[in-house]
Amino acid sequence: MANGWAREGAVQEQIDSTVGDALERVRSRLPAGEGLSHCEECGNEIPARRREALPGVRLCVACQQERDAEQAATFSTYNRRGSKDSQLR
Repeated sequence: MANGWAREGAVQEQIDSTVGDALERVRSRLPAGEGLSHCEECGNEIPARRREALPGVRLCVACQQERDAEQAATFSTYNRRGSKDSQLR
């Protein structure tokens, strides 16, 4: 069902694009390379179970939570691709 002047399927394309962008962002933040036994931020030991679950992990849980909170504060989930405002700027 078209919405206003939008072509058929445009809304679903925007949803798919938003989900795809979120997946790409999350995948780019996954640890890569050799992991550490101690956190690179605070120096505390990283538990063996965490190192097994996340190969390449470089931060302890507490430091990772802080980093995630900082990144969440700067990221907007609003998709401006289909916004009329973004076309005016």
